[in-house]
Amino acid sequence: MKKYIGIIAVIVLIIAIIYFFRFMKSRPKTISFSEVEEANIPTQIAQILPNYRMKEKALVCKINGEVYVVVTRGEMPSTGYGVEVKKILLEKTDDEETLRVIAQFTDPKPGDIQAQVLTYPYTVVKTNLKELPKKVILDKEYKK
Repeated sequence: MKKYIGIIAVIVLIIAIIYFFRFMKSRPKTISFSEVEEANIPTQIAQILPNYRMKEKALVCKINGEVYVVVTRGEMPSTGYGVEVKKILLEKTDDEETLRVIAQFTDPKPGDIQAQVLTYPYTVVKTNLKELPKKVILDKEYKK
């Protein structure tokens, strides 16, 4: 009887270890990044930005071995709108890497006086990634 309990305990332990490693493998990895000042945005990014400024989108590009993330907010009717990258996660599922970009959008406060001019808020961040992911997802949060 003790022999069967020992065998069952070993089997349960092996199953638990397998599920633990499968769970740890599928957990998203937080990617470190730093915001790139407008004056330091690589020329290649500055050249393609006009093509995407009308869209609400997250893009990734690799320039000189560095991976950048660009988040655009689209066309806004006045000043006072903004976008900021809060977190970047790398998720691995079935040999496919997905970059999840969590961005915070800010709107002008009601009653604030804003210049009535079309604006195109965006931000560029440089990551510590070495390779481009296959897929990019933009998750938006709105600042209250």
